[in-house]
Amino acid sequence: MKDYGQFKRLIKFFSSFVIIAVLVLIYYYVWMYYNTSIVERPFFRKGNWLMAALYGVLLMFFMRMYGGFKISYLKKGNLIYSQILSVTIVNIITYFQIALLDKKFHNPAVMLTMTLADAGVIVIWALVFQTIYGRIFPKKKLLLVYGKRPDFHLMDKINSRDDKYILAGAISISCGIEKIMQVMKNYDAMIIGDIPAHERNQLMKMSFGEGIRTYTVPKISDILLRSSVELNIFDSPLYLSRNDSLQIEQRVVKRLVDIVFSALGLLISSPLFLIFAAAIKMTDGGPVFYKQERLTMGGKVFWIYKFRTMIQDAEKYDGPRLAGEKDDRILPVGHILRRTRLDELPQLINILKGEMSLVGPRPERPELAEIITEHIPEFTYRLKVKAGLTGYAQIYGKYNTTAYDKLKLDLTYIRNYSLILDFKLMLMTPKIMLMKESTEGVSEEFLDPAREPVKKKKQ
Repeated sequence: MKDYGQFKRLIKFFSSFVIIAVLVLIYYYVWMYYNTSIVERPFFRKGNWLMAALYGVLLMFFMRMYGGFKISYLKKGNLIYSQILSVTIVNIITYFQIALLDKKFHNPAVMLTMTLADAGVIVIWALVFQTIYGRIFPKKKLLLVYGKRPDFHLMDKINSRDDKYILAGAISISCGIEKIMQVMKNYDAMIIGDIPAHERNQLMKMSFGEGIRTYTVPKISDILLRSSVELNIFDSPLYLSRNDSLQIEQRVVKRLVDIVFSALGLLISSPLFLIFAAAIKMTDGGPVFYKQERLTMGGKVFWIYKFRTMIQDAEKYDGPRLAGEKDDRILPVGHILRRTRLDELPQLINILKGEMSLVGPRPERPELAEIITEHIPEFTYRLKVKAGLTGYAQIYGKYNTTAYDKLKLDLTYIRNYSLILDFKLMLMTPKIMLMKESTEGVSEEFLDPAREPVKKKKQ
C-alpha cells in the first residue's frame, strides 16, 4: 500500500485553512449585511476587512489553544467540542467588541444564530476531514513491549483510541531484543512500556536504525533530562539540570497574578456561591462548605475549601477513599458540581490567603500521599511548588489518571514553568470543565491510589 505519510502536514494545513476560511466568511457576511446596517458609524472597505482579519486571528488563537486543528489526534467528538467551544468564545468576544464600537448592546439573536450555523459547519467539517484522513492514513498496528509488570492500564488507554491504533500484539522484554525486532516486522509501530533503561536504549537505537516508529513511556529521569539546559562550553555536549525551585521574580509575579485573579474570581462568581449554597442547604440541611487537610509546597498542611458534594460524615465508616463512578455518597447537586468542577470554586479563598496558587499540582491528602509515597518515593517532588486550582495534570490528565502518570505531568509543569505556561493552562481550563472523561470518577475496579490501578480484592 502506498505511503502518504509525507502529505500528513499538508492535509492537516489544508483542512485547518478550510474551516477557518468558512467561519470567517460567515462572520464577514453577517458583519456586512447586518452589523454595518445597525451601527451608527459603519466602516469603509478596509475597516471591514480589518474586522474580518481580527476575527480570523482570534479564531486561530483559540482553535490552536483548544486543539481545534488536531485532526486524528483528538477523537471526533473531542475535536468538534474543541472547535465549537473556540468559535463560541470568539463570538462572545466579538459581540462585546461590537458593543464597545457602537457604545450600546444590540440584540444577541443574530450572534446566536451565527454560532449555531458555525456549529453546523464544524460538525460537517469534522466528519468529512476526519473520514478522509482515516482512509488515507489507516490505523497503525502496534506491538507493546512490556517489562516485569504488564502495562494493563496502558493497554486500556491504547484500546480507547481504536479509531487511531490497533494493539495487535504484546511481547515481554525477557524474550530478548533480537526476537522482538524479528516479531516487529509484522507491525507498523512499537510501544516501549516500562522496561529497564538499558534494554529500552537498545530497542530505541535499533528501531531508529531500522526506521521503525516508536512510542516510549517516559521515566521520571527522562522528564528531568528533557527540561535540562543544553551547554556547549566543551566539545562534548552537556545537559545542565539546576533543580531549583521558582526564582524570586517568578514567585513575586505568580503571587501577584494569584491575588488579582482570585479576587476577581470571587467577585464574579459570588452569584454562583449563593445558588450552590442554597441547593446544598436544601438537600440535607448540612454545612455548605467542606474542608479537608491537604499538602502544599514543602509538605505544609493546610485546610482546603470546597462546596460539599457528599453526604455528611461520608468517610465515617469506610475511611478516606477516592470517589467512584457510582458513589452513593454523592448528593444530587454534588454530581453537577463534580462534573463541572465547580465544587472547587471556594479554593479561590485558599489562593487569596496564599495557601494555593491558581496553577500548580493538585493538593493531595496527607494520608493518601503517604500511601502513594510508599510505592512512589518521587511523589514528594510535586511539593516543590504551591498546590494549584488548575494545572498541567488537571488539563492533560483525568481524575482517574494513575498517581505515577500524574507525577510525570506535574514534573513537566514544574520543570518548564513560565508565566506564559500558567496563562495557557488557565485558558485551557474551561475546555476540560465540561469534558466527562476529565471529571469522571474512578472505576469501581480501580480504586488503588498507588502507581498502578489494580482490581479490588473481594472481601
